[in-house]
Amino acid sequence: MRFLIRTGPAAPDVAALERALQAHDPAALVDLQPGGDAVRLSTWLSEGEIALAMKEAGYPALSSRLERLPSECCGGCGG
Repeated sequence: MRFLIRTGPAAPDVAALERALQAHDPAALVDLQPGGDAVRLSTWLSEGEIALAMKEAGYPALSSRLERLPSECCGGCGG
């Protein structure tokens, strides 16, 4: 699943967020959206699990800004 966290101009430590998520989902990816005002997440974790990882990374307030993005999967690969 893909998620977006609107952070405004003060972006969190993306590497710290990624490490916290990967402790629960080794395949999780985190990066800054072009423009730097949002963080993008790709993970199989639920919203609650993401909120826990954000708390572990020192960013508990960001969980209220978590937005699930629609799937872009066409189903063509069978996945």
